[in-house]
Amino acid sequence: MIRLAKVGVFLASLIPFAGLLWGFFGRGPFDMTTWGAGLGANPIEKITHVTGDWTLRFLLITLSITPLRKLQKLPWLIRFRRMFGLFAFFYGCLHFLTYIWLDKFFNLHEIFADVAKRKFITIGLTAFVLLIPLAVTSTAGWIRRLGGKRWQSLHRLIYVSAIAGVIHYLWLVKADIRKPLQYGIILGLLLFYRIWVWLVPRISRSNAASVVPRTRTAN
Repeated sequence: MIRLAKVGVFLASLIPFAGLLWGFFGRGPFDMTTWGAGLGANPIEKITHVTGDWTLRFLLITLSITPLRKLQKLPWLIRFRRMFGLFAFFYGCLHFLTYIWLDKFFNLHEIFADVAKRKFITIGLTAFVLLIPLAVTSTAGWIRRLGGKRWQSLHRLIYVSAIAGVIHYLWLVKADIRKPLQYGIILGLLLFYRIWVWLVPRISRSNAASVVPRTRTAN
């Protein structure tokens, strides 16, 4: 059952990519006169926005797995976390390639100038680069090599990447900030949950430690 569900989730996750391909090639991959016709007046901007949105969405979905699994008592959800994380990286790669290929045509001088002068490009590149080690070490083999604790510490970079991604979007749009703010609010709630889960046991242990000496003194 889980395997069938994984296939369904995998295919559903490819729908945005399939939509871009359909819109880009229009009447067919061999008719270059219609390329990009289905993506509006500015196909590169459309591809950039769609891939960027889905990168953030899959990052947030990945980060939502643990809270949903624990709060709703759905342990099987953990089996989908790696897939969602890899799809975040996949759409992040498409987003990055759109910029360096379709927008800049691999002009390194322009790319380096953008990274140096435009802060939203700098923070966006940072968000993407942080995803690379997470994608590389997503296999069970890497968990064994690194050890559980080190692997978990490394994969907390996903929060840094998600924060950088939201800032990248916020700095990019400038005027209409509703969508990046929505992503930011969701990310903030997920971060709050993590902090709460980390903090509560420590407060409980601290309170318990302070009560024991008083009890002994009273005896």
